[in-house]
Amino acid sequence: MKIFLSASIRGGRDMLHVYIKIVELLRHHGHEVLSWHVADPELEDKESLMTEQEIYERDMELLTRSDCMIAEVSTPSIGVGYEICRALQLNLPVLCLYAPHSWVSAMILGNKDEKLIARQYHESRELEENILGFIADYCILPRI
Repeated sequence: MKIFLSASIRGGRDMLHVYIKIVELLRHHGHEVLSWHVADPELEDKESLMTEQEIYERDMELLTRSDCMIAEVSTPSIGVGYEICRALQLNLPVLCLYAPHSWVSAMILGNKDEKLIARQYHESRELEENILGFIADYCILPRI
């Protein structure tokens, strides 16, 4: 599977340890994380060398090559919301993960699109179960 990982960058990097865990988990199970850079601790320094347009074009190109999207939405991010919307327009299944006590947007939690799955996780094991279950249940089927 080719998976697009979306997570807050400019909105805050407090959940970086979770992004890293997600990338490691997906790779361990043989999946390709096209947007692995989201979990790079040095990302802000690297992206400072890119233009806004280069960042946008890179991410949109990776998204169009993906089979599904996993978004960590605990930290509010306009960019993540944009990417989720674009993924749904591309008919990609999207898993939105969030930690307890997060203020997740009603635009995510209230969205009844069957391709959008939102799951809360409390610990690493639950995070893993949510991700692997999503891939098994929603990502193996061919896109329409």
